Amino acid sequence: MIKSVCGYCGVGCGLEYDEKQLIGNIAYPVNQGNLCSKGISELVSMQTPTRLLRPYIRKTIEETFEQSDWDETLSYIAERIQNTSKEKIGFYLSGQLLTEDYYIANKLAKGFIGTNNVDTNSRTCMASAVVAYKKAIGADFVPVRMDDIFKSDLLILTGANTAEAHVVFHNRIKKAKKNGLKVVVIDPRRTDTANIADLYLSIKPGSDIDFFNLISKRLIDEEKYDKAFVAEHINNFELLKNKFKRVPVTKMLKRTGLSQKAFDVFWELYTESSNIITAWTMGLNQSVQGVDKNLALLNTHLLTGNIFKEGCGPLSLTGQPNAMGGREVGGLSTMLAVHLGFDEESIQKVSKFWKTDKIDSKPGLTSTQMLEAELDVLIICHTDPIYHLPNRRRVEEQIAKIPLVVEINAYDNSETGRYAHIRLPAAPWGEKEGTQTNLDRTITKQERLTRTSIDCKPDWEIFQLLAQKLGFQRAFNFDTPKEIFKEYQKMTKLNNHMDISEADYDEMTHRPFVWGEKIKHFLTPDKKGNLFFVENKLMSEKTNLEFPFILLTGRTRDQWHSGTKTNLPQTLLKHKPLNFCEIHPEDAKHLGVKEGDTIKVSSRRGEILTKALLTGKIHQKSIFIPISNREINYLTNDLLDKESLQPDYNQSAVKIERITYA
Repeated sequence: MIKSVCGYCGVGCGLEYDEKQLIGNIAYPVNQGNLCSKGISELVSMQTPTRLLRPYIRKTIEETFEQSDWDETLSYIAERIQNTSKEKIGFYLSGQLLTEDYYIANKLAKGFIGTNNVDTNSRTCMASAVVAYKKAIGADFVPVRMDDIFKSDLLILTGANTAEAHVVFHNRIKKAKKNGLKVVVIDPRRTDTANIADLYLSIKPGSDIDFFNLISKRLIDEEKYDKAFVAEHINNFELLKNKFKRVPVTKMLKRTGLSQKAFDVFWELYTESSNIITAWTMGLNQSVQGVDKNLALLNTHLLTGNIFKEGCGPLSLTGQPNAMGGREVGGLSTMLAVHLGFDEESIQKVSKFWKTDKIDSKPGLTSTQMLEAELDVLIICHTDPIYHLPNRRRVEEQIAKIPLVVEINAYDNSETGRYAHIRLPAAPWGEKEGTQTNLDRTITKQERLTRTSIDCKPDWEIFQLLAQKLGFQRAFNFDTPKEIFKEYQKMTKLNNHMDISEADYDEMTHRPFVWGEKIKHFLTPDKKGNLFFVENKLMSEKTNLEFPFILLTGRTRDQWHSGTKTNLPQTLLKHKPLNFCEIHPEDAKHLGVKEGDTIKVSSRRGEILTKALLTGKIHQKSIFIPISNREINYLTNDLLDKESLQPDYNQSAVKIERITYA
């Protein structure tokens, strides 16, 4: 049996492969043999007619693709890069890449081409959490692990639907509940996750800051914060205390939509719990105030001292299998490498390590900025920006103007493919080897389960071949992913808090490595955590008479992003349809809409057709459409958080019209 790790969500479940089937690895600590329906079906994604198997090229996006070869195509890309200003070159990467893929792409772009325009689709998932972690605790470091739920008294799940987005972790939560864990679910929708809650709080969309500020203020007012911990380890307490004296408590509670009684029930449970974990994901991050929402949440842990000890802490639930690895490597345009920024000292360290003098001191363009920057060359790898960026109509107009778009992908059915000039076939999960880091810093080796298909190549090799065409043979002369990982390990020594150099590449096939386990303190220069006063500025798009509904978005259990892989197995199409719209029965009655009717949902930016699903599990004047609907982002707005530059996917104003009866 070949041991490997799943390539879907951030839980990172261990697998075993015997040429006919995938089963869970009982000995693997993260999942202990359990798998979700997506993980079990992952073999199907390698054996599909939708695979991209040859390089293709065309001069304009109006022309038909013609089959090419690797040497000719890479020579052409290299020539275009050499004749293009570095400011006009962008690399758009993905949390689907392995760490070694990320490392070579980041080293090539930032270290040798000299462009910091290297970003990832993690920008649209976790960027707000990254910024908040750095501000509050000093580094992009998750200070708690999934297993800590078994040592915790209370788990607060906010803006996170683990029952559908992190299924195996959700099942572990249910197991921990049998051992006494209490669970609070805070969400505008009564999701499948809410079904296991000891307390469900049906908060109104956009009121997360108000809710967590109410907790922090009451902790201070009732002197239930950890006075000794705050005095010794926390900055800005008096400032926060004074700011909270003037906040309108009644108005804040009203904005949440919760009654005083409901909040008091929560408060009693909260104050009776010694060890508390707060877990969240896109419901907080994907907001025009995503960083502020994260900071409001983090404040509660800094005040109570529920951080850097067992069974406690803020747990951001990463969505993709190696978004964490990408962040560690430096796969964001706002960081250089190994959690280092663009300060002079960091640039000197990295320049010396890579033996280069081409690193720019200015942060690069984010994925949400690249298409506005009139780039001349954009290389997109294992992600689908046409599908996943907000305000799709605008994105389509922008990408169509880029003279050279290169898509590196394992599949030929992406939405972005129609705007590409070159398509390069990459090896998918199961046909390549390397490492990935799950949501709680666990690094595991992903194994190649079968031969690499026909003319496909692993992503690191594609970037290395391009680097060699550009004349950087000495810096890019790796034969295996293991060699790349070893260089990356040496590089992590440039940052004192990263101990990834202690991992053993070969051993990770059998036993994962968890980095940062010795870190039990804040990573700020003064080793203290930072409190921040934030307030709900009501900056999201507002409803009006023409667009009276708020659109919420999210995953469903058996689908993954655009469904490039998960639309194929029939077993993954049974749980929920790809396209539906949850709407409250009272709203449906007012609109004359019945269950199953075709409805048109429109925003200021576009419109889509979907099917009505009537449910009382959602607030009136709110609707929910899953992201398995590939057209969802014709509706979403492109407001961005001013610090993380992450989009506000979860509050777009829309209207609804009935088109046909069911």
